Amino acid sequence: MNAVADARPDVRDALGRPLRDLRLSVIEACNFRCPYCMPAEQVADDYGLDAASRLSFDEMETLVRGFVQAGVTKLRLTGGEPLLRKRLPELIARLAAIEGLADIALTTNGSLLAPLASALRQAGLHRVTVSLDALDPALFKELSGGRGEVADVLKGIEAAQAAGFAPIKLNCVVQRGINEGEVLPLVEFARSHGHIIRFIEYMDVGTCNGWRRERVVPSAELRDRIHARWPLQPLGAQYRGEVASRYGFADGRGEVGFVSSVSEPFCGDCHRARVSADGRLYTCLFAAKGHDLRPVLSLGQEAVGRHLAERWSRRSDRYSELRGSAKAQRKHVEMYLVGG
Repeated sequence: MNAVADARPDVRDALGRPLRDLRLSVIEACNFRCPYCMPAEQVADDYGLDAASRLSFDEMETLVRGFVQAGVTKLRLTGGEPLLRKRLPELIARLAAIEGLADIALTTNGSLLAPLASALRQAGLHRVTVSLDALDPALFKELSGGRGEVADVLKGIEAAQAAGFAPIKLNCVVQRGINEGEVLPLVEFARSHGHIIRFIEYMDVGTCNGWRRERVVPSAELRDRIHARWPLQPLGAQYRGEVASRYGFADGRGEVGFVSSVSEPFCGDCHRARVSADGRLYTCLFAAKGHDLRPVLSLGQEAVGRHLAERWSRRSDRYSELRGSAKAQRKHVEMYLVGG
């Protein structure tokens, strides 16, 4: 690690967890209306399109520089749908120039990726993750709230691979009775194209997705199902706090990951902060409210870094470990505000 990174303070929260990852939403708007995130009946079509409420590129750069000063080395850009943010490659180029920021990734629904993939790569984006809950065209359209075409997403994935993003990660949220049948086809697709597929347990993020525990498909069940078709072997974590449990295919053709926030909580190693497009800090995906960072942004990156270190030192979130108990928060920030 470079000298700038080595000079940063080792900021720890109340449970001893460092601050290493930032998930920054660049826009709240989305062109999909996935029922588990942004259901159409509860979110207006024009939601998030008002640019006045968003952080500017200058503010975002100051923000990220402050986070790097406080210990962050990895950045993921999210939304809403981040590719709706105008001039996004320009922002990425500015962020890629920040010394000490080792990794910049982006999570997208992929529908707008094809024409932008090359520009994103040239700007300095390192990795792309595409949400893909089904390959079946009719089911995909239903799961996108009637807004998406899987063919567009597949073109986006192909363009990203051609632009040099490899391997591409594919995220699938599995819901019992809805898209369980897509699991094996998605694995086969990922294996045949050199992608990494990750299956995410359906979580109680936000308050508008009608979450019910009986619709959660535990990762262990999916792992066993996949193992019966393509034998798996466990892989070690690549870094502390890695969210997905990783398994390699015994035949050497790639890997699959499982994110098990419900059945196997991983709060003890969580070192992620989230900031919404309007500049609010959330120290947990399941937080009830955020902390407005706008006032401190005007003071510069060093002031932001000190402020973040102070806020992080008081963090004690561990919702997934408390889920169902009397201590657990009942109200959560909506997923589309913080990008999951």
